[in-house]
Amino acid sequence: MIPLNVQQRSFAGFNFQKDKKMNPTETLSVALIQTDMVWENAPLNRKNLEIKLRKLNGVELAVLPEMFSTGFTMSPAEIAETMEGETISWLKELGRSLNMAICGSLVIRDRESFFNRFVFVFPDGHTATYDKRHTFTLSGEDKVYAKGTEKIIIDYMGWKICPQVCYDLRFPAWSRNLEDYDVLLYVANWPQERISAWDALLKARAIENMSYCIGVNRIGSDGNGYTFNGHSAAFDGLGNQLLGLEDNEESEKVVTLKKFHLHDIREKLKFLQDRDYFTLQV
Repeated sequence: MIPLNVQQRSFAGFNFQKDKKMNPTETLSVALIQTDMVWENAPLNRKNLEIKLRKLNGVELAVLPEMFSTGFTMSPAEIAETMEGETISWLKELGRSLNMAICGSLVIRDRESFFNRFVFVFPDGHTATYDKRHTFTLSGEDKVYAKGTEKIIIDYMGWKICPQVCYDLRFPAWSRNLEDYDVLLYVANWPQERISAWDALLKARAIENMSYCIGVNRIGSDGNGYTFNGHSAAFDGLGNQLLGLEDNEESEKVVTLKKFHLHDIREKLKFLQDRDYFTLQV
């Protein structure tokens, strides 16, 4: 059994406050990129996503869906990239040119294993990564992808962000806010037939963790015949929906998160002070 390893990652030397008129730690503008994907075609998906990302203006973080370059494929040997591959290089170059952070998951080969890896690329090219902990047994993901063993907290512009991937949403102990993070972030290929669970669990994760909760899902259909209808959304720390994308809507919508909201509710409603602390084995 491997004990839960929680890492706090910060990246010294990166100053995103330059040329900002307000203190960027007080607000965070986040774009939810709800999109269709071309099955297992990374070059075409990068091309389509770049068009969407270049439409954004003044956004500080753009969130792409799970496996944004290929769709939710169970054939990693055929399409996997490395952390030095074309998609990571593209994310770094685009982030620098647009002066924004970009994140989402993609298929990564690391040594002898394949991972459904969430990658957070800072505007200066630094990266932080999280490997999906709960591989989706119903699709056989557990047979071809290695499980992650670390819960990661990313420090970006003074905001503590906890990244998670799709099936992780069903496991509240893994996402429990023991680190006082500010944003719980899910990227997904969540099918239409179970979308009611997605809607309910995103709201629940926001309420129980007293944090912003953002979920970005895809639309369209994949090479296995599954249909996806989006329902990407953002909730505040009380479970109020701040932004929601409609069924099958292909869109890039922006929500602004406010630090004082979290400070206010956590000061007035001290629910997190009564949380249970536990040791999680993975």
